[in-house]
Amino acid sequence: MLKEFKEFALKGNIFDLAIGVIIGAAFGKIVSSLVDDIIMPLVGILVGGVDLSKLSIKIGNATLAYGAFLQTVLDFLIISFSIFMVIRFFAKFKRKEELAKEEEVEVLDKKEELLAEIRDLLQGERSRV
Repeated sequence: MLKEFKEFALKGNIFDLAIGVIIGAAFGKIVSSLVDDIIMPLVGILVGGVDLSKLSIKIGNATLAYGAFLQTVLDFLIISFSIFMVIRFFAKFKRKEELAKEEEVEVLDKKEELLAEIRDLLQGERSRV
């Protein structure tokens, strides 16, 4: 069982996944900081200095912290939009690479050009017969 686990753990896909998780976590921290330290203070200014995360309603003995929920929803929207933009950027870059590969023109040397002309002439004669 240890041998099977070692083979599984050392596959390239596992390392790629681990790197993706680490980078994703770091990206999440960056975006969370962007939301908490830059965007939310600006939103607070726009709504009259209200800190959304502190908003709550007391109903009987229960306190509904809807502001924290709104903060979490806003975090999610900003993080998902940021990830969408990054994926879109990389997809656009990859698409350009694929188009460049497709546009590569085969360069024929003189012998190949001559053989292609002969082939075309022979095909033309066959269609007349």
